[in-house]
Amino acid sequence: MSHRQNLITRVRTLCTDFSTSSPLPTLLSNFTTNPPATALEHGLPHLAPFLGRAFKGSDGLTTYFGLLSDLLTIENMVFEPEETWVVDERAMAVSLRGEGRFTWNATGQTWEETFVYRIGLAEDAGVVKVVVYEVWADTGAAYLARRGLLELLEVEG
Repeated sequence: MSHRQNLITRVRTLCTDFSTSSPLPTLLSNFTTNPPATALEHGLPHLAPFLGRAFKGSDGLTTYFGLLSDLLTIENMVFEPEETWVVDERAMAVSLRGEGRFTWNATGQTWEETFVYRIGLAEDAGVVKVVVYEVWADTGAAYLARRGLLELLEVEG
């Protein structure tokens, strides 16, 4: 398998595991342990507890994905076709877009959004795995849904 295909295969597996709500150990098996992996969802930390801070290592990833699971229900997550992914073999990174339906569990407020991943990869014991998982998403919608204000804006807008 080519280097490019190894990168794509790992990202595909991660996306599938996340979008199908695979058990946490299965999801975490996509990430490096040496070097320790990092998850970072860009945004202001006061908007949501999983935003704007780097979750590092196995404990950090467990915290990050645990927060997502506790706070959000994610449905209908799909990713753009692999032929549109940006694969940088030299940097060992893949960028792609996805979309899904998100519900803030405490308020029941739901929104649809498109998000972007940039996934940095590295070899861990000779196997390509995720070392940096970055997300850019609609932090405003998440904040408004968390506060129970999302539906008010939809009515006014």
